[in-house]
Amino acid sequence: MKHPSPLDAEKAHKLFAQPCAFVQAAAAPKDLPSSALPEVAFIGRSNAGKSSLINALTNRSDLARTSNTPGRTQEIIFFNLADRLMLVDLPGYGHADAPRHEKDRWKNLVHYYLQTRNVLRCVCLLLDGRHGILANDLGMMQFLDRAAVSYQLVLTKIDQVHATERDARKNQVSATLNAHPAARPALFVTSARKAIGIGELRTFLADFSIPA
Repeated sequence: MKHPSPLDAEKAHKLFAQPCAFVQAAAAPKDLPSSALPEVAFIGRSNAGKSSLINALTNRSDLARTSNTPGRTQEIIFFNLADRLMLVDLPGYGHADAPRHEKDRWKNLVHYYLQTRNVLRCVCLLLDGRHGILANDLGMMQFLDRAAVSYQLVLTKIDQVHATERDARKNQVSATLNAHPAARPALFVTSARKAIGIGELRTFLADFSIPA
C-alpha cells in the first residue's frame, strides 16, 4: 500500500465532507440505477459493520441504517458522494435471520451486481475483527477471485478486540492475502465507533473518485 501524502489525506477529507445522498435501493437486477459514477461497494457478514462504516466515512450518524439485527440490509443501497463517487451498501451474508429463499435472492442479486457492474472499481470486504476470517468470508473471497473483482480487506470493530489479541488477529488475516489473486496486498484496520483507520480508508477510496 502506498503511503498517502498529507495532501492526499486532505483531499480525501474534503471529498467525504461533501454532500452524500441516498439514490436508490435495488431489490432486483432491474432496479439497479444507471450511472456513470465510479462505485465502491461494501460487503461482509451480516452485522460486520457495513452501515456503521459508511456512516463513519461520511461523518454522518444515519446515512446508512444500522441495526444490531443481522440481515437488516436486504437491498443494494446506493449513495451519491458529491457527484464524484457512488458508495454501495450490499446485503450481508451469513447469519441473516430470514427465510432461505430470501437469503438466496440476496445472494443472487449480489452476485449479479458484482459480476456485471462495469462502473464498480473496488469492493471493500469487511471482516468482523472480533472473529477474523470465517468460512463464509473465505467463500466470498474465492467468489471474488474467480470473478476477477478487485477487493480490499477491511478489519472492522477492532476496538472490541482486546489489545493483546489485535496483532494476532491482523496477522491471521494478512497471512491469507497471497493466496487470493483479486485481493489487494494490504489490510485496513478500523473502528467506526472510535474512528480508527477511517482517515486512511477515506484516502484509499478517494483515489477511485472523479477528480474535482
